[in-house]
Amino acid sequence: MPEVAAAHAEVREVLGVPTDRAVFEPLTHNPANGVTAGVWRVTGGDRSAVLKVLTRTQETGVAWSASNDPRHWNFWRREAYVYRTGLAGVWQRHGIRAPRLLECVERPDGDVALWLEDVPGQPATAWPLTGHVDHAHRLGAAQGAVGPGEDAPWLSQSFLRDRTSGKTTGEELLDDDAAWRHPLIRRHFPPGLREDMLRLHLDREWFLTVMEALPRALCHLDQWPANVVSGGPGTSVLLDWAFAGDGALGEDLGAYLPECVLDLFVPAADLPGLAKAAYDAYVHGLRGSGWRGDERLVRLGVCASAVKYDRLTALMLARADEEPVAYGGEGTVPAELRYREGGLALAFLAEWAAEARMLAPLLGFPEAPSGR
Repeated sequence: MPEVAAAHAEVREVLGVPTDRAVFEPLTHNPANGVTAGVWRVTGGDRSAVLKVLTRTQETGVAWSASNDPRHWNFWRREAYVYRTGLAGVWQRHGIRAPRLLECVERPDGDVALWLEDVPGQPATAWPLTGHVDHAHRLGAAQGAVGPGEDAPWLSQSFLRDRTSGKTTGEELLDDDAAWRHPLIRRHFPPGLREDMLRLHLDREWFLTVMEALPRALCHLDQWPANVVSGGPGTSVLLDWAFAGDGALGEDLGAYLPECVLDLFVPAADLPGLAKAAYDAYVHGLRGSGWRGDERLVRLGVCASAVKYDRLTALMLARADEEPVAYGGEGTVPAELRYREGGLALAFLAEWAAEARMLAPLLGFPEAPSGR
């Protein structure tokens, strides 16, 4: 691979070993994302580092293409800026840090090589429920203390709107009788889910408008268990800052919790209890760090985040005849498991959406169109 070949010239400086002693182990990542040429654990002697190569030349689909616009959600150089400016350390005193930047190399071909600390902690994909709750508390403390942060010109804007609007696969199936009669769907999507998800889709613009009017926070915008590692007692290490930017207070938590179930790290049956405990911990963290706003706005931010998963129902309907692929394209997962857990998670998100519709008018927002 050209990315690996180019890295050999950087190994001696980062790891202090001859280039021929370096071992490159590919790490799981999203291969469809056009900004990532690859991610490797590089080992030399008794030292190791993670190499992530940022690019704008990788061929991929339109949905994941790299952008040169610094405000675009997939701006290809953003993560380099996050590390170089020290923004990745902005939450550190509240218990959330990023891997240490060892070296940032501007390569002759235009790519950027990020050499990062190889964090040895346990990934959140294997945490008990209490681990996720503790992370939620740290996240609340961090976002309550730091607030929106400085408006650096390369931080993403309109992430939720652009990501939601750009995912349209299967939208025509949301009210298609045949799609909802598929055996997998009939077995695993609870009664009433069709109406709830169609309503969420029809209300999408309302949800996005609400999210954009809520109190702002510096958000990571890609928080899910595969991007979080234990950093020792009371510390989370947050990976992959490529989407970082402006978001609503509560938006990061509103994405993290469903992802625990949708990617099969937490049983769907545990989601209601986890969501309550994590939300309470997040608010406790906010209050503990000095945030004095109306808690109902935070709750609305979490619940209205359900709009992010408007796309998921349509996607599951469209792919009901395909074998589900695991994250990163590494193997498959049983379709029965994926659709059972996914159906329960979507039903939970429908409850969040319903709560958001009831809460928003109490806070001065217009009623959702479907609620009039």
